[in-house]
Amino acid sequence: MTRKFDMPIFYRGPIISRVKKARQIMDPRKRDLAPAVLDFGPVRFLLARHFGFCYGVENAVEIAFRTLKEHPGTRIFFLSEMIHNPDVNRDLQERGVRFIFTTTGEQIVPWSEVSSEDIVVVPAFGTTLEMHEELGNRGIDPYAYNTTCPFVEKVWKRSAQLGDENYTVVVHGKATHEETRATFSHSVKGAPTVVVRNLDEAQILAEIIRGNLDKVAFEEHFREKCSNDFDPERHLARIGVVNQTTMLATETHEIAQLLREALSDRFGEERISEHFADTSDTLCYATNENQNATYALIKKGADIGLVVGGYNSSNTSHIVELCEKAMPTYFIHGATEILSGQSIRHYDLEAREIVTSQPWLPRRRPLDIVLTCGASCPDSILDDVLLQVLGLFDGTRPIDDVLKPYPQEPADA
Repeated sequence: MTRKFDMPIFYRGPIISRVKKARQIMDPRKRDLAPAVLDFGPVRFLLARHFGFCYGVENAVEIAFRTLKEHPGTRIFFLSEMIHNPDVNRDLQERGVRFIFTTTGEQIVPWSEVSSEDIVVVPAFGTTLEMHEELGNRGIDPYAYNTTCPFVEKVWKRSAQLGDENYTVVVHGKATHEETRATFSHSVKGAPTVVVRNLDEAQILAEIIRGNLDKVAFEEHFREKCSNDFDPERHLARIGVVNQTTMLATETHEIAQLLREALSDRFGEERISEHFADTSDTLCYATNENQNATYALIKKGADIGLVVGGYNSSNTSHIVELCEKAMPTYFIHGATEILSGQSIRHYDLEAREIVTSQPWLPRRRPLDIVLTCGASCPDSILDDVLLQVLGLFDGTRPIDDVLKPYPQEPADA
């Protein structure tokens, strides 16, 4: 039976949560990836089969708010943002939580302000072994209030197994991301480790494996992203690929296949089992489900896409990238970014800046809008976005009529 988490009621959305729950009841085996369609007449919203809070985020949110409830009057710190969603993090701050580090690692609360009497919570991304030691030295148990996603910890355990079997660990991830920093820290304890950002970097690694590029090329591209004393000639002869769980699962698979082919070219296909470890079981199921549901959204087609989430959210940015290939897409953190029917403020992934676009709503009627979000976005925020957009159209159908195909869950369910 799927575990049910105790989520704050203010993160539930009367519209979005209802549709999601109804889909779960109608399709418990998750076989139907077709999007839900909310037809309001002049505008239709297409909702992905899977989106929003994943297991790891719900686990973190539950622990965080339970900790606040059970320890009134105690100072509570988080090492950094619990998840990459500004609304959730703001909720915590308004309840007195302080973050010790920024998401990029800059310390904003000096250790002199933190005592062993305080509570320090480890965020969902996990943290490094060095940080565990730092906390321990200050009399703080890093495992007492730990919201690390179980699927992140699964990657750490698999990395340790690879090290025990004399494999090198290749991490598909963003080297500066909190999760990858944590995974790298755990991995290098028992295995040579190198981080690759994308297929382009993996291709360089593949050519080094084949012998077409030398150690100089490795130093140029990976010097700051590998373990100490990494020897590409020796350490790239036997590898296993794991990932930052928020990366595109399809890209992780492609990277693994690319490196497998390089090893096959170097050592022969008959010996590939000696040089390449199957690590496909480490891919996060929730990230994979959300991405597969996004592909189904794209296949359905729409006039524009709205993707909601924190602008520093890796998994959300990948959903944006997928949608952008198929339709005009706007990456927003909430309803306040929809300024009018003419203007929308949104995050431009390529330029890495917030921009305002005019006009943004096509005149076609009915207008089909993809509405989805990342794994750290509450349903309530999607509700707000939907209602904000709905207010830009005249003659829309009543919400209760639109939701009839998605029956309300019984109060005692």
